Amino acid sequence: MRRRHRRRTPAAAVLAAALAVAGLAAAGPVALPATASASASASASATASAPSGATATAGDVTAFTRSGNTFTVTGSGGAKARVVVARADIFRLWLSPDGSFTDDPAGTDLAPTTDFGPVSTSWSDAGAYYRITTGSLSIRVDKKPLRFSVYRADDTTPVWQETRPTSWTGGRTTQYLARGADEQFYGTGLRLGEWALRGRTVPIAVDNKWRENDNASPAPFYMSTNGYGVMRNTWAPGSYGFDAPTTLTHDEKRFDAWYFTGDSLKSVLDAYTDVSGKPFMAPMWGFELGNADCFNASNPDYQGDHNRLRHQRTPDVVGYATDARAADMPSGWFLPNDGYGCGYTAPLKPTVDALKAKGFQTGLWTSTGLGSIADEVGTAGSRGVKTDVAWIGSGYKYAFDGVRQAVEGIEKNSDARRFVWTVDGWAGTQRNAVVWTGDTYGTWDDMRWHVPAITGAGLSGLNYAAGDVDGIFGGSPKTYTRDLQWKAFTPAFMTMSGWGATGPAAGYQDKQPWRFAEPYLSINRTYLQLKMRLMPYLYTMSRVAHESGVPSTRAMVLEYPDDPVARGNLTSGQFMAGDSFLVAPVVSDTSVRDGIYLPAGTWTDYWTGRTYAGPGWLNGYRAPLDTLPLFVKGGAVVPMWPQMNYTGEKPVSTLTYDIHPRGASSFSLYEDDGRTRAHELGAYARQRVDVTAPTAGSGTVTVSVGAPTGEYTGKPASRGYEFTLHVAGAPASVTRDGTPLPGLASKAAYDAASSGWYFDPEDRAGVLWIKTPRTAGAFSVSATGTAVPAAAALPSSGPIDRSAWSLVHADSEETAAENGAAAHAFDGNPATLWHTAWSSAKPAPLPHEIQLDLGARHVVDGLGYLPRQDGGVNGRIGGYEVWLSDTTADWGVPVARGTFTDTAAPKTVALTPKSGRYLRLRALTEAGGRGPWTSAAEITLTGRPAP
Repeated sequence: MRRRHRRRTPAAAVLAAALAVAGLAAAGPVALPATASASASASASATASAPSGATATAGDVTAFTRSGNTFTVTGSGGAKARVVVARADIFRLWLSPDGSFTDDPAGTDLAPTTDFGPVSTSWSDAGAYYRITTGSLSIRVDKKPLRFSVYRADDTTPVWQETRPTSWTGGRTTQYLARGADEQFYGTGLRLGEWALRGRTVPIAVDNKWRENDNASPAPFYMSTNGYGVMRNTWAPGSYGFDAPTTLTHDEKRFDAWYFTGDSLKSVLDAYTDVSGKPFMAPMWGFELGNADCFNASNPDYQGDHNRLRHQRTPDVVGYATDARAADMPSGWFLPNDGYGCGYTAPLKPTVDALKAKGFQTGLWTSTGLGSIADEVGTAGSRGVKTDVAWIGSGYKYAFDGVRQAVEGIEKNSDARRFVWTVDGWAGTQRNAVVWTGDTYGTWDDMRWHVPAITGAGLSGLNYAAGDVDGIFGGSPKTYTRDLQWKAFTPAFMTMSGWGATGPAAGYQDKQPWRFAEPYLSINRTYLQLKMRLMPYLYTMSRVAHESGVPSTRAMVLEYPDDPVARGNLTSGQFMAGDSFLVAPVVSDTSVRDGIYLPAGTWTDYWTGRTYAGPGWLNGYRAPLDTLPLFVKGGAVVPMWPQMNYTGEKPVSTLTYDIHPRGASSFSLYEDDGRTRAHELGAYARQRVDVTAPTAGSGTVTVSVGAPTGEYTGKPASRGYEFTLHVAGAPASVTRDGTPLPGLASKAAYDAASSGWYFDPEDRAGVLWIKTPRTAGAFSVSATGTAVPAAAALPSSGPIDRSAWSLVHADSEETAAENGAAAHAFDGNPATLWHTAWSSAKPAPLPHEIQLDLGARHVVDGLGYLPRQDGGVNGRIGGYEVWLSDTTADWGVPVARGTFTDTAAPKTVALTPKSGRYLRLRALTEAGGRGPWTSAAEITLTGRPAP
């Protein structure tokens, strides 16, 4: 990307300064000038403007024929549609306005696998419609007019239904679907923001802006809680509006889509990636921290600073590798030629070899193509590629082919696995590359929307999604440390050095974790070390993704699809790292984390050992800078390596299983050589571990360890095992295959012994350490007379989901000079706001009010008010009243009265708990007495559903 030269002064900031000088800043909120507004919405208007030509449809059905599992429908206007059944749960719907079916621009790029063997289908004439049936589906083809709908095999449970015929113009085709009363939508690729999409319009288009609500790597795929997903088989940009009806548009005169159905979101992802390709299996070093920078700054073609210290020639990178190892800092790879015109100093091989000697792999950035990749990979030994907008910024098929070229450059010239990073992905990119969020900033706000962005990418099958640690521009020691903490629980992550603020020392602009001072240095080390210890767990989770399409970094809805809280954006600020870890990042400058949602089950604080019983909300969680809120699911079985700084630094002579016993649980460990493609031919091993324990109280905990099955190069002939059981009390005895293991008096005695056990009541509320001798076979250990931890209950009251909210009434809103519409007060975006009318000669007088429909009845016990965050100060609410009611005709008496302070800080109000569906917030005064205005960036509520 054009790093240094792409920075722009935000137009809003310039205008704000001008207004302040002119004395107009108090007159209303800052508005972008027309030129800036036009620039900011260029991409949206490109897909929203009306194309030329009249709108047409296929008309009525005039013929219906079958050839094998292809069903062809002819419309009265000459258009034809094909339904191609590929599997009982997968079919293609292709509508050709000219009836020719010759225009197939995607070919097999997006759907490389469509032959799943024989599938039984049948059809019948049901009068008003034709019915096509499989073992899983009933597809209806309405005759007058031609419309499609899909039902489950019972022919009564709807999956999706067209509300009107698909229509097209000369350059756009749109499908219209009914939206269920509580239907939720996910997907669309690496969308930079919240992942629950009901009520949102999402551009399926490339703009390379990389700001919130853009789509960094769009994918023409989405899935629904109705149990289906759809991939449009196209390279054309589009727009998906998840409203009622749902409108699904692409800029082409054709309709072509693959449909996938299942009994869960996970099964939909499995079917989608059966067709579009499973996520690739990254090499183990690709899970370690990477760093991109220019280490050839003396090159005359380089467009950056030619005088950068220790970055003059490519071999200088070895000095940074030395620094990392001297700091005992885990890190796995360098990209030493990132930057426009940087290139690399030839010959490359001595640098690659020197890095490899220190446990680092080498990747290369390219701006113009891959003309030298055969030599770079085959001779010099480089193993990674980063494509970027300088080469593939036009996106779509051009970017897709560029990524594929990079993959082939690695795999045709070595036995290594693909490891490619791209900033412009599409459907199918999950099988080829890591996607990342582009040129972002080291700010709390960017971190806030990165959490749902990277998590949400997994809802499109993108297992490897990343954002530069602390962004590329700006940043600080605090934001860096917080950002690295949670990204250590994602599969792939990278720092982008050389583009941020000067620091951490004069003359440097580096973002390597070992260049920070204390306490940041030690905190960074702690989380990088933890990731290395968790490598076998995270690697196995990515193998699950490789086999099933279910990502390692999971939105809560994937694990808890029936939990109404988990289905929506109330949980978009947290995620599951695989099966067992719940990660709740801290994304503001605070030491207290509120609003952590723990679903049904038990959850143990990773750091303290305190156990909670869900579902419920955890507020006031103490999270100083060194503490990432991290919880382990009851029943978790987590394999861990010995501590090391890079893969292969030490032999895994002892494998640890960290276990939180609770009922019956299991884990299937996956292992291979970590580097080559031999796993594709079956060179890997698995080991199953089963745990039985009480669901509550005391009893026996048994861990049954299976023998590793399968072979791969480097597989150990035998190994020792250690178990850390998180239990509430010392056991009466511990046995291995029925033979007692000795109890030891101290942790030091345990560490010195070859086998035995020790219970430490002070270690995270109780840990039973068990060590067994080396073995190659199966065995079991049992601890009798112990107990699982008691779980503390959590409050049921929490944030109320705003996705179903709607505006009932606002007495005033500014829409003439800017978009200050009242709906912006609850849209989830603090950058937008409701502002009462101010551009007219006579602005509406105080008091002002807004009335909201919450979509359902709730017991409401708290209100949050975020004043405008755009730099303006007028309109902050001073005196206020709050009502809650089941009807807007009778509000009764207020549930709260008070006065807010005149600051931009968030405000909260404890309400007298009351049930109702409608909220009324009345602003009696303006906090600063500046004029008759009211504004609000966000209004939130806390409570719980009511009957």
